[in-house]
Amino acid sequence: MIKNMHVYLVTNGDGQEAIKFYQSAIDAELLSLQTFADLPNRAEMGIAEDEKDRVLNAHLRVGQTDFMLSDTMPGQSYQLGDQVTVAIISSDIASTERIFGNLAQDGKVVMPLQEVFWSPSYGQVTDKFGVTWQISTHE
Repeated sequence: MIKNMHVYLVTNGDGQEAIKFYQSAIDAELLSLQTFADLPNRAEMGIAEDEKDRVLNAHLRVGQTDFMLSDTMPGQSYQLGDQVTVAIISSDIASTERIFGNLAQDGKVVMPLQEVFWSPSYGQVTDKFGVTWQISTHE
């Protein structure tokens, strides 16, 4: 069952600046912030010391609407026009798998479903219309 759906903005290393901008420009309230320094296996992933302040995930709210923001992984390509994705939060792994599979039909899997430290099942898929979705389980 889907619990929530959020707009997800992706920045290219300037996520901290973007958060401050949205706080000032549209009165966004920062609800939570994780940086690459919070990754449990940061060294194994090759995240350099000067990249540790990049935004892994930020949760913001404007009025009654939540949105999320993160920086790209260091070295990951960044294409203008690809900054906005949609995040679906599911309540169970079976729903996550079903939704992911449905969206992947005639689309492209960007990141297969897998366990990550914040979710037992997370993946990214671009559907046949070019919309990128981040599907995540939060039980």
